Amino acid sequence: MSGLKGWLKKGLGLGDMAFNAGGGAINWFPGHMAAATRAIRHRLKLSDLVIEVRDARIPLSSANPDLQPHLSSKRRVVALNKKDLANPNIMHKWTHYFDTCKQDCVPINAHSKSSVKKLLELVEFKLKEVISREPTLLVMVVGVPNVGKSALINSIHQIAQSRFPVQEKKKRAAVGPLPGVTQDIAGFKIAHKPSIYVLDTPGVLVPSISDIETGLRLALAGSVKDSVVGEERIAQYLLAVLDTRGTPLHWKHLNNRRIDGNEYEIEQNHKYSMKNLKPKRRNLPNRSDLVYVEDLVTEVQRALYSTLAEFNGNVEDESDLENLIDLQFSELQKALKIPHKASEARLMVSKKFLTLFRTGKLGPFILDDVPDVQPVS
Repeated sequence: MSGLKGWLKKGLGLGDMAFNAGGGAINWFPGHMAAATRAIRHRLKLSDLVIEVRDARIPLSSANPDLQPHLSSKRRVVALNKKDLANPNIMHKWTHYFDTCKQDCVPINAHSKSSVKKLLELVEFKLKEVISREPTLLVMVVGVPNVGKSALINSIHQIAQSRFPVQEKKKRAAVGPLPGVTQDIAGFKIAHKPSIYVLDTPGVLVPSISDIETGLRLALAGSVKDSVVGEERIAQYLLAVLDTRGTPLHWKHLNNRRIDGNEYEIEQNHKYSMKNLKPKRRNLPNRSDLVYVEDLVTEVQRALYSTLAEFNGNVEDESDLENLIDLQFSELQKALKIPHKASEARLMVSKKFLTLFRTGKLGPFILDDVPDVQPVS
């Protein structure tokens, strides 16, 4: 992907974004994040096991390298959340990678109780070796922003309520007494004899950015605020990834798509906010909305397929790739029915395009490449 690497340096210079030029921790996180990191290290000492939640689309980029030494010394399970948004054809390669690294790993969907129960089964199994020594065991959930820590804890809470109904009237349960701990710690009881509690407050890890592409992957997955990097830059990066991988060419069969046997025209004045595609929205879309979004996705995929298929340049050349991306922005503006003279057309295109990607409407993806693991001799 020499075209992508060159384009990143040319089109998205480190100086234009608020990443530290030498890599390392990002310098635009608020001050309370540093305090949160210190608090995590304190609570890690109390925890018997850590569930590190990562985004299944970026299994490595969503880790925190600075805290890995602290995590590696603990019993740990890596939960690759949002597996429903990750490419299943590649996910098994990632589980094999973690297995080769002797690291327990479970792909999950934090909104699925059956998925979370499998995770808890592994957690309880991992804790069996300390059951004879400790009457009360603590499990801590950590992860960078927006990987689904709170969703996971909410599901754990619901499972805990069903196992121990006495917790039903309480939002959380007191954990203790614990030797050497004077402050109140709260969590949800998931097992008895010994008592296993999952702490009710997740630890938020500050993302550490080793290079510009790691930062863009975090931004694309939503772990870095859009306003920090800029929606247009994130959308440009997504297009660059799709083009260099040749992904739109796999959408060829959609070029002649029909609905109910008839060509379908997107309603010009259909009122539907793309924000409703995001989780936690109470207003479920009706059939008309679903058809509208489905066909909007088809128009987007068709636009990207046609521009890449008819492109005479070389996506490995940074200048050619830049020209292709500019062309695709114009075609996406038409596909998304954004007024031609809109003063912020590219921003509007970027926001809608990113929403379609983040909600899985463009298909499942894994952005990180599986590292080569040398067999141990």
